[in-house]
Amino acid sequence: MQELLERIERLNAIGVALSAERDTGRLLERILRSAKDLTAADGGTLYLVRDDRTIAFEIMSTDSLGLELGGSGGEPIPFEPLPLEVGGRPNESMVVTNCVVHERTVNIPDAYDAEGYDFSGTRAFDARTGYRTRSLLTVPMRNHEHEIIGVLQLINAIEAGAVVPFSPAAQQLAESLASQAAIALTNKRLLDDLRELFESFVRVIADAIDEKSPYTGAHCRRVPELTMLLADAAHGIDHGPLAGFRLDADERYALELAAWLHDCGKVTTPEHVMDKSTKLETIHDRIETVAARFAALAREIDLGYAASSGRAEARGDLAEVQRLERERQEQQARLADDLAFLRRANTGGEHMAAEDRDRVAKIAAREWRDADGNVQRLLSDDEVRNLQVARGTLNDEERGIIQHHVVATIRMLEQLPFPKRLRNVPEYAGGHHERVDGQGYPNGLRRDEMSIPARVMAIADVFEALSAGDRPYKPAKSLSECLGIMGRMCEEGHIDPDLFDVFVDSGVYRAYAERFLRPEQIDTVEPVSIPGYRGSAGPPRDTA
Repeated sequence: MQELLERIERLNAIGVALSAERDTGRLLERILRSAKDLTAADGGTLYLVRDDRTIAFEIMSTDSLGLELGGSGGEPIPFEPLPLEVGGRPNESMVVTNCVVHERTVNIPDAYDAEGYDFSGTRAFDARTGYRTRSLLTVPMRNHEHEIIGVLQLINAIEAGAVVPFSPAAQQLAESLASQAAIALTNKRLLDDLRELFESFVRVIADAIDEKSPYTGAHCRRVPELTMLLADAAHGIDHGPLAGFRLDADERYALELAAWLHDCGKVTTPEHVMDKSTKLETIHDRIETVAARFAALAREIDLGYAASSGRAEARGDLAEVQRLERERQEQQARLADDLAFLRRANTGGEHMAAEDRDRVAKIAAREWRDADGNVQRLLSDDEVRNLQVARGTLNDEERGIIQHHVVATIRMLEQLPFPKRLRNVPEYAGGHHERVDGQGYPNGLRRDEMSIPARVMAIADVFEALSAGDRPYKPAKSLSECLGIMGRMCEEGHIDPDLFDVFVDSGVYRAYAERFLRPEQIDTVEPVSIPGYRGSAGPPRDTA
């Protein structure tokens, strides 16, 4: 009785342990090990039922043989799954399949004396190993819906050093454990299914954002890759300012989710802003409307010349005719040059010089006559405002709309009931446009107000944007160009300099480039020539 009470106490403790186990492989190992301990079995096998109506070997363990197959640490099991049907009929010939087909426990005192079962596989195993299989206890594992999801088979109960049949008490304990194990395994499967569903949904959202704009390509798929490369590199640093940074499994998973979701707020961003490939683009590129005005002004110049030249010819003033022709050609050449300049300015870029913005204003002041004969400026105020955009293609209002996507991202993620271990996902995702000097958005956070994972994401987002070859306003940059720009961003207080040093020292940029960049972008990088770079072993830098 005392031994039975102790086994029951162990059974309760096992149930608690099974409920707490989060790794499926370790859970299966714990189930089999616990069952062997409870029933004093020398060996055992755990099987799981598959959707294709087979039952597969998952773990095999025999103490006297030192045999451990399957699970997280053992060698693969060399046996094929067993069919639950043969020729369209239930497979009743094997103990394990019979247990599933008839949904019952099978307790056999001696396998070699049992009738009605095919033990050829067992006898062959014994012949190869010198083992002697005697007592067998085969227990179905039922989930909460009373479906059999697996089988727990125990071999050779040991008592006083001898093999004995499994007692009724041992059978009851094994059946109780099988029930607890089935529930724990089902719960784990449900959690895994929910996690897989959630992760698939996250990726669908990211893909939808990428497909929403042809000009951001696979941004939402590439940023997570780069984020985790840098996070893992920083996690492994054992010297310098980041020596104490470590991510546990939950924190790492939260960062990866945040990286996938960092731009989810772009679902609220209008397409005409996201897809604005030129400064004058709305529904269409208005540069062609501007070009039509230039053509009308060119006709005005030609008509004016024709009238003036005709009067000069009537007076016989050939010198005046020649002067007028030179003036016409000069005006047409200047007009063509101005239009070519506006076409270049319309494409956007990294920087527009002040003199180029002044030139736009001077061109705008020129006049032309519309179809009704009304005098108009060559460029409207809205066209001037857009053509004078200093960087990229977005004006201040549109840039504000784009920047709002981070606010939308944070709001969306804060509405999700993340479990405690993932509570930092909104903060990580919402910090990828903050700057360490406090000049970023949406909250103007300084470096000491941002977590290291959020700063990691900021660097990943910047490098992906710089190196991407699908932006409408710039060509794909080489590695050396990208790192040079990022080095200057370190000096300007834009990105975290210590993490940038790790980014360079660890070779993360090159590992990413070999997977995602074009061959012509992968050039030689000399770290010592990168502005702002000091190496990850250097002292902490003051970015205040």
